[in-house]
Amino acid sequence: MKTITILFSIFMASFCIATGNAQVKFNINKQFELKVEKLEAQKEEVKKLEKEKLKKEVEAINNQLSEGDISEVKAAELKKAAAEKRALNIENQLTIIDQNIELLQRNKEEIAEDSDNYYTSMEYMEFEETKVYDSVPKRTTSGPILAFGLNNTIIDGQSLDDSPYKIGGSRFFELGYEFETVLTESGFARFRYGLSFQFNGLKADNNRYFVDNGDETSLEEFEYNLDKAKLRMDNLVIPLYLEFGRTSICYKEENSYYDKPDKFKVGVGGYVGVNLNTIQKLKYQENGNDKKVKISDDFNTSNFIYGLSAYIGYDDWSLYAKYDLNTIFKDNPIDQRNVSIGIRLSR
Repeated sequence: MKTITILFSIFMASFCIATGNAQVKFNINKQFELKVEKLEAQKEEVKKLEKEKLKKEVEAINNQLSEGDISEVKAAELKKAAAEKRALNIENQLTIIDQNIELLQRNKEEIAEDSDNYYTSMEYMEFEETKVYDSVPKRTTSGPILAFGLNNTIIDGQSLDDSPYKIGGSRFFELGYEFETVLTESGFARFRYGLSFQFNGLKADNNRYFVDNGDETSLEEFEYNLDKAKLRMDNLVIPLYLEFGRTSICYKEENSYYDKPDKFKVGVGGYVGVNLNTIQKLKYQENGNDKKVKISDDFNTSNFIYGLSAYIGYDDWSLYAKYDLNTIFKDNPIDQRNVSIGIRLSR
C-alpha cells in the first residue's frame, strides 16, 4: 500500500509539472500571437498616415501652381519628390516592423524553454512604435530684428538740405522681436508683427542746443563751444507689415518649412507706440574743463508715436525707411516730423 501511494504521488507530481509547462508555453504562444498581430496592424497604420501626409503635400503644391508661384514643371518635380519620400518612408518602416516580427519568431522557442527569463526577453524585444512626422509647414515663425542708420526731420516749408540737424551726426537705432504668419498657402504673402525699441537722435548744428520754453521747443545759441548737443527720443512701438516674396515648401525627415528660394522680399506697413523717454546730451568745454551734461525732460515731444515704414531686401539684409506721421514737438508753430533711412536685419 505504501509503495502504491508513493508511485501515485510521483505520477501526480509529474502530471502537474507537465500541465504547468504546457500552460506556460500556451501563455507564451498567446503573447507571441498578440505581439505579431499588433505589429501587422501597425503596417496598415503606417501606410495610412504616410498617404495622408502625401495628400496634404500634393494639395499644397497644387495651390502654389494655381496661384502662379511655380510652373507646371516645378510642380511635377515637387510631387515626384514628395511621392518618392513617402514611398521610402513606408518601405523603411515596414522593414523595421518585419525585422521585429522575425526577431520574435526566431527567439520564440528559446524564450519558451527559459520561462524564468520570459519578461526580460520580451522587454529586450519591445518594439518602439514608428513615429510619423508632420509634413505641413508651420505658418508662424519668429525672430529678432535690428535696424540702424541716419536720422533727420522733415520740416514744413523747408528742404532737407537746410535742416538744422547734422546729417551724419543724427542717427537712429532699432531693436525688436517679430513674428511672421503666412497668409496664403503658397507663402507669397506674410503678416509681420512684434515689438520694437526705437531710438531716434537729432544732433543740433551751429553751436545750438534744445531749449524747452514751455509753449515750444527751440534751438538756441549755447554760451560755450559745443562739441555735441544731441536730443534722443526713446520709443516703444508695435511694427506691422505685409511682406511679399516668393516661397516654396521644403521637406526634411522630421518636418517641413517655408523657404524663400530667391531671397527677395518687400515689406510695407507702419508702427504705433509711445514715447518712453526724451533726453538731451551736451558735451562742451568750460574754462578749459570738459563738461558732459544729461538733461531728462519731455522737451514738448509727442507722447503718442505712429508712422509709416517699408523695406526692400535680399535674404536677411534690407534697405529700410520710416517716417513719423506725428510731429516731434507738440506745440511748435512749424511742424517737424522724424524721418529715418538705413539698414534692417531680419530673417
